[in-house]
Amino acid sequence: MSEKLLRVIVVVAMILLVELLCRIGVIPRMVMIAPSDMVVELGKILASGQFSADIAITFTNIAISTVLSVLLGFAAGVIIYSLPSLRNAIEPLLASYYAVPTFVFYPIFITLFGVGSASIIAIAVLLAIVSMVTATLNGLDRIPRVLRKTGQIYRMSRVRTALLIELPAATPYLFTGVKLSVAYSFIGVIASEFILSGAGVGYAIAYAYNLFENGHMYALMLLVLIVVTVVNTVLNVIDRRLQARRQR
Repeated sequence: MSEKLLRVIVVVAMILLVELLCRIGVIPRMVMIAPSDMVVELGKILASGQFSADIAITFTNIAISTVLSVLLGFAAGVIIYSLPSLRNAIEPLLASYYAVPTFVFYPIFITLFGVGSASIIAIAVLLAIVSMVTATLNGLDRIPRVLRKTGQIYRMSRVRTALLIELPAATPYLFTGVKLSVAYSFIGVIASEFILSGAGVGYAIAYAYNLFENGHMYALMLLVLIVVTVVNTVLNVIDRRLQARRQR
C-alpha cells in the first residue's frame, strides 16, 4: 500500500469517526457539529456571500505577507551570506528566533500601523521571514563549488553567475523557505485577526465563537483547512519536481 493511499485512508477514517461520534451524541452539537454539517454550512455561507469580504481580506493579507516574507527574506539571506562576520553574529539569533513569541510585539505594531491589515501583515512577515532567510543561507551554502568554477572558466560576470548558475542550483532549497513562509503567513494573519482586527476570517471565527454560532465557526474553520490543504498540495508537487530536477 502506497503512503499516499494510506494517508487518505487515515484521514477519511478520522473524519468518519468524528461524524459517527457527533451523530450518536458522544460529541454534543454545542461542542462540535458533524463534518457533513460543516460542508453544508460552508456551502450556504459561500453561496450567500455573507463572509466574502472577510475571506477576501484574509487571503489578500496572506498573499501580501508571503510575497514580502519571501522577497525580504531572500534579500536579507543574500546580504548575510555575503558578509561572514555578520553571519557569525546573527546565526545564533536566527536559531533561537522562534523561541520568542512574535505576538508580544503587537502593541508596537498597533502604535506604528494602527488597527487593521498593516499591523496584521507586519506580524505575519515578522513570523515568516526568518524561515526564508534560513533557507536562503542553506541554499547558497549547498551550491557545488564546481558550478562557480565553471562560471569563472567561461568568464561570466558576477550577475550572470548568480542568475544562471547559483540561483537555479539553490532553488530547491529556497523553495523550502517559500513553503514555510506560506505556512507562517497563514498562521500569522489568521491568528492576528483574532485580536487585532474587526474583519477577516480569524475575526469572523472568533465572533461566531462568542455568539455560539457553531455552524459559521466550523464552516469557516473548514474553509481554512481546505485552502491550506490545497495550497500545501500544490507546493509539495512543485517541490518534488524541483527535487527531481536537482537529482538528474
